[in-house]
Amino acid sequence: MALTAETESRLYRSLRVASGAAAHLVALGFPAAVAVLARPGSSLFSWHPLLMALAFSFLMTEALLIFSPETSLLRSFSRKVRVRVHWALQLLALLCALLGLAIITYNKHLNGKGHFVTWHGLTGLLAVLYTGGQCTGGVLLLYPKLMKNWTLAKLKLYHATSGLVGYLLGCASLMLGMCSLWFTTTVTGASWYLAMLCPLITSLVIMNQVSNAYLYRKRSQH
Repeated sequence: MALTAETESRLYRSLRVASGAAAHLVALGFPAAVAVLARPGSSLFSWHPLLMALAFSFLMTEALLIFSPETSLLRSFSRKVRVRVHWALQLLALLCALLGLAIITYNKHLNGKGHFVTWHGLTGLLAVLYTGGQCTGGVLLLYPKLMKNWTLAKLKLYHATSGLVGYLLGCASLMLGMCSLWFTTTVTGASWYLAMLCPLITSLVIMNQVSNAYLYRKRSQH
C-alpha cells in the first residue's frame, strides 16, 4: 500500500526529529567521552583533545543545529535571539580551537617534535584557520551594506554553505585524531568504530539541514 503525501511528510519529519535528537546526544556525549579518556589536567597534552572535541563536536554542532526548525533547542525564540546565540557559540568554538591548537603546538615544542607533519595536524590547522575566517565573514551578515552587490539572502546562503565546509573540516580533523597513536592505544575494538561514527552522524544531520534550507530558498524564489 502506497504512502500518502501527508504520511510521507510526517514520516520524514519524524526521521528529522529523531536524527536531530541523536545529533544533540552525540554532540554532548563525544566530548564527555574524550574528557574521560584524556583526563584533562593530567598533562599539558590532555587539554588538546578535550578542547578540540568541545569546539568541533559540541559548540559548533549546537551553533548550527540552533537553526533547525525541528530540533533547535531555541526554536520557540525569535530568529534574532537564535542568531545571537549562534554567534556566541561560534566564538566559543573558535576560542576553544585556538587554545587547543596553541597547547598542542607548545607541547610539541617542549618535546622536540615536528609541527603539522601529519594529516591530522594539517587538517586541524586548516579547520581552525577556516573557522576564524568564517567567523570574520559572518560580520557581513550583521552589516550587509558593506557588500553592496550582494543581497542579504545570497550572503546567508553562502555563509551557510561555507560554514558547512568548515564544519566538515573540523569533523575530518576529529576523525583523523581518532587514528592517532594516543587514541588507538586507548580505544580499541567496537568502541573505536562507535567513536568514529560520532562525527559522521552529526555531519550527515548538518548536511541535511543545510541542503533543506537551500531547497527551501530555491522553492520560495519560484
